[in-house]
Amino acid sequence: MLNVLFVASEAAPFAKTGGLGDVIGSLPKELSNLEIDVRVIMPKYSAIPAGFAEQMVQKAILTVPVGWRQQYTGLFELAHQGVTWYFVDNEYYFKRDSLYGHYDEAERFAYFCRAVLEALPQLNFIPDIIHCHDWQTGPLAAMLKLQYLARAEYAAIKTVFTIHNLMYQGIFSGDILNDLLSLPNSAFTADGLEFYGQVNYLKAGLAFSDVVTTVSKSYAEEIRQPYFGENLDGFLIKRQADIYGIINGIDYEVYNPAGDPDIYSNYTWSDSSKRLDNKLKLQSELGLPVDKHIPLIGIVSRLVASKGLDLIAHVMEELLALDVQVVVLGTGEERYEKLFRDAAWRHPAKVAANIYFSDTLAHRIYAGSDLFLMPSRFEPCGIGQMIALRYGSIPIVREVGGLRDTVIPFNLETGQGNGFVFTNYNAHEMLWVVEQAVELYQDKTQWHKLIKNAMRAEHSWQQSASQYCQLYEKLTGNKAVL
Repeated sequence: MLNVLFVASEAAPFAKTGGLGDVIGSLPKELSNLEIDVRVIMPKYSAIPAGFAEQMVQKAILTVPVGWRQQYTGLFELAHQGVTWYFVDNEYYFKRDSLYGHYDEAERFAYFCRAVLEALPQLNFIPDIIHCHDWQTGPLAAMLKLQYLARAEYAAIKTVFTIHNLMYQGIFSGDILNDLLSLPNSAFTADGLEFYGQVNYLKAGLAFSDVVTTVSKSYAEEIRQPYFGENLDGFLIKRQADIYGIINGIDYEVYNPAGDPDIYSNYTWSDSSKRLDNKLKLQSELGLPVDKHIPLIGIVSRLVASKGLDLIAHVMEELLALDVQVVVLGTGEERYEKLFRDAAWRHPAKVAANIYFSDTLAHRIYAGSDLFLMPSRFEPCGIGQMIALRYGSIPIVREVGGLRDTVIPFNLETGQGNGFVFTNYNAHEMLWVVEQAVELYQDKTQWHKLIKNAMRAEHSWQQSASQYCQLYEKLTGNKAVL
């Protein structure tokens, strides 16, 4: 049996800010179904709900070096949904009002990486593979390779590093190499952690892990190009033989229109007539005119530039000149929050702007919208379009990253495909595709066929977990199943 330890800075349902948390919360469950002993370790944030914190059992107490500092570490354990979870406790680092964005991020996650490695002997679980996720865990791969592999209990451990979003890299002063990471100066090179004179945590993961993965096949190819490479494309080309793209999935127990308690009416792909009930009640709840004939466009997103919102801003009035309604849910940059608030003020019968986040309302938008707009500038994987497909809300996306891998343009002649796609990062090209979708909406025969195609698309974790399993087996030479 393979032993795999996931190391991540967040995970649902304990503490999450985005897609990383969803992945870490759901992928281990699916891997455990493949007879892999997969466990997860993350920080014990004060934000973790009390109900979970009260169930945790203290497993060990140890002292962890962070440069010249000696820091307390409590190690807690919890069994949840068939997976063993470990939590690294240190209130100085993790009792904060938010998960990220603090002045000492370099120190917090240097500590976390070191604590994970120091804690391994206390777990009675030596992994075959440590699977690190995103920049916060990058230094662990360097620490393991440069400082721990000489110890017998660590000698056989392999590392996998997953890039969830190359934009976020964890770049800090070069002084921390010794002061926080306690790594030798030989690691501060173009082939190591050095990045324009600074230390790059994500690059540490790329440089010292045995294998690198991204969260879609297309993104694995794109990041080796300057436009998407975030100044690491040259380094990624060097490592291209060790880079694999494995698309994320979604949790089919959480996102299931047949049994979702958050939506107004449940339905299935074979009988989606109740989708209309969800739409009409959503319109009513949000104060929009209740009209089944008007296509309802949903946007559930962080309101940030990478999500392509400047395209929407550029053609907002032309978009709202169409016979459509738009419902937005999310928070982010002030300029985009203002964009949608202003649009709702000018067009109250056409736009419902919900500048906050609500999981319940998100589910209702997936179930009640006819179209789901996601015009991202780049998208490593994207989860929104897969949830939309699952609920029969037809995605309109740009042909990039994971959107390209999951949304297939609908073909009127063959009846195949599950959404609408535009190629160039161009506002009027996006608008033209929206117009095509709105026009097709009036053809109910084709539209119902499209809904069926969308809802039958397979984006559970099952296939992705199988690919990870094959990668683990290739890396270790072990078979997951005895």
